Amino acid sequence: MPSKSKVYEEVLKELRRFIEEQGLSPGDKLPSERELAERLNAGRSSVREALRAMELLGLIETRRGEGTFLSSYQPYHMVEILSAFILQEAKTKENLKTTKQLIEKEALKIAKQHLTEYDYEVLQYKVNQFEPGTETFHYDFFYTIFDVGENQLLMKIWRLMEEFSRTFHKPAYDINLYKRLVQALYDQDDIQIETLSQQLYQEKLSK
Repeated sequence: MPSKSKVYEEVLKELRRFIEEQGLSPGDKLPSERELAERLNAGRSSVREALRAMELLGLIETRRGEGTFLSSYQPYHMVEILSAFILQEAKTKENLKTTKQLIEKEALKIAKQHLTEYDYEVLQYKVNQFEPGTETFHYDFFYTIFDVGENQLLMKIWRLMEEFSRTFHKPAYDINLYKRLVQALYDQDDIQIETLSQQLYQEKLSK
């Protein structure tokens, strides 16, 4: 018997094929869960899980009393779906730390060229408001960095990795590294930015 994850993947593929073959566009209504299960020759539970994943990714939306409708498609949605499967591999978990570090370092380099005085104030405020024990500081800090860089695809990939990584490790922070990183960004100091991005990440995951 195929594994649950394999069935789930196949249903997602079939749903995508169905949408393309039917020529459905954003705003169009999808058949009911029961109808889709019959058309795709799949179990209703597998169809339900696939629809839930698509809704979480913003591909579809459910309106109470009306049904399920296609949302506006963005190219990075398929990246998220594929990544969701890739990140289940054990080897990927081992490499997640290095990959996230590389993406965050690249985001810092991009953001450095676009940061305004207001952006520096926002980052400084986040650092000053840091409270020991919080599990979202790193996410909030780098969300600002990615937002400034205006690379939505890179942000989406990073967010998926960041949220996934928090399911199997508890983050810890050295706030002084973030303070120094904000200053390095302000000074446009590439060497310090690279050094600190490595140190804060190693510090973050080493505790």
